[in-house]
Amino acid sequence: MKQSANIHGTSDRTLLFVHGHDFKPAATDLLDLCIASVKAGIERDCPDAIDKFHTVEKRIAYYGDLTNAFLESLGQSYDVSLDLGDRRNVLQNLANIDKRKNFGVHRYDRVPGKTALPEFAADLIAPVLGKIGLSAALIAKVCVDLGEYWNTKSDFGDKTRERVRSAIADALKSDNQLMLLTHGTGCVIAYDALWELSHLPEYVAAGNGRKVDTWLTLGAPLGDSMVRSKLKGAKMQGVERYPSNVVSWYNVSAEDDYLSYDNTLADDFKDMLRQKQISLIRDYRIYNLAVRYGKSNPHSSVGYLIHPRVSQLVADWLKQGPPVTISMNTSL
Repeated sequence: MKQSANIHGTSDRTLLFVHGHDFKPAATDLLDLCIASVKAGIERDCPDAIDKFHTVEKRIAYYGDLTNAFLESLGQSYDVSLDLGDRRNVLQNLANIDKRKNFGVHRYDRVPGKTALPEFAADLIAPVLGKIGLSAALIAKVCVDLGEYWNTKSDFGDKTRERVRSAIADALKSDNQLMLLTHGTGCVIAYDALWELSHLPEYVAAGNGRKVDTWLTLGAPLGDSMVRSKLKGAKMQGVERYPSNVVSWYNVSAEDDYLSYDNTLADDFKDMLRQKQISLIRDYRIYNLAVRYGKSNPHSSVGYLIHPRVSQLVADWLKQGPPVTISMNTSL
């Protein structure tokens, strides 16, 4: 299985995707799906930005081969052809929705396989579990690979984090403006990688003294108190507690997404603003209309990537001007 994929661009911008948990197809196939999803959303909602999107360099930080091997070691099986086919069906169905206003609650309420009882239970139980610290058991059960990521007796976490850290560092080597677009548990790994590039002496130089221009997190579990307690730097104080290599952070969470039930991150990471480690943290709530295998899946990456809110955020980044360089005239 191919471990990397990169589509070169001609502009001064790079878009780096980081996928989430569970089985994944090959890097090239996954990157193609990510690009096609974002492209479909921009064509629908922000057609004036599509030409710029075509010129952007597009990369993926891929560790799916590591996740697949781990899950298979537990006896789980993976039908890659079926998975790819289902993901493409999700994309095709969502691409047929021709107006952004149709991504609202009224259509979401009619998504197949969606019932009110699980939503009610999730709304009541999940926040309580998060506060009393029992969500670790739930997350590790639903995302067994994230549980393995935190397993100090395993090298799985080191290997996956190295993949993401290296991909971010490589993207920061150029002068391109970088958008980091992460999904699900990939947001946790990306956070840890950003922290290491900010604070660990052996990795700081790899960051080339540059910052991620825009970080877009989709379905991130970073609002969970237990997850935050396990992040790199969680036991540190002051500026050493958080990454310091991101300019703007936008967080998008879908209604009923089991991984991002605590859907606001601005309140949890407000000290980054107070300490002037970041310029902006902003949260958005959406409805993810993805249907996988005939059932509503509000955590679907395709459903996030094609959503009008994500389309607008990517388009805004594409349209913004380059950083202003100020030349100081010392002769005055």
